[in-house]
Amino acid sequence: MLAKIPTDCRTVDTVLDGGISSGNISLVYGEAETGKSTFATQCAVNCARQGHKTLFIDCDCMFSAKRLFQIASEKFEEIAEFIVLMRPSIFREQTMIVDRLTDYVNERFGLVVIDTVTSLYRLRVAETPDKTFELNRELNRQLASLAQVARTQRIAVLMVSQVRTAFKEDHVSIEPVATRVLKFWSDAIINMNPTQNPQIIKAILEKVPKGAQSMTCYLKIDESGIHEYLVH
Repeated sequence: MLAKIPTDCRTVDTVLDGGISSGNISLVYGEAETGKSTFATQCAVNCARQGHKTLFIDCDCMFSAKRLFQIASEKFEEIAEFIVLMRPSIFREQTMIVDRLTDYVNERFGLVVIDTVTSLYRLRVAETPDKTFELNRELNRQLASLAQVARTQRIAVLMVSQVRTAFKEDHVSIEPVATRVLKFWSDAIINMNPTQNPQIIKAILEKVPKGAQSMTCYLKIDESGIHEYLVH
């Protein structure tokens, strides 16, 4: 069993006491092009390097073999064997995968990634707005099921989420789609924000383990993946 999966982002790993935790759900959210999928792929690579498999549920068809090759480097073929890719095309298929998760993962798995957890949900809401309440309830049920699998199988779950703009009385904020549901079920939350430099990301650790302190750090995206960036 894996206790922690390092992210290779120093401050993130320090605050999370070594990386994302088995038995927990971690949420990474942010705007487009803020390194969320790279972060998820990097975690899958680090899981493989410890000899455990990842079930990568690719709801956006954005998983990139080229990106995996860049991050895994000379061990690409070896690491690729440890990543099982599933691509649901509609929200109902995502539901089926989540409901049968224990059929797919066993003691050889250390990580489940869902990227993006809300994209197919969002499409379904747009198609059938009159069923929004039912779809919200179904998304909540899926996350409850993921939390149960994480705890009972002692496996880490990493969710990637899109964002929406929330207009409030005195300011505009960026929040994950289905904010309350996702944040309720998440044990750790990382908010990825763009900066003026497209290669530099501001990461805010919004929710961290008890005893740890929320923190902000900067990450750099390059061909080798996503890593700590020291601001001079």
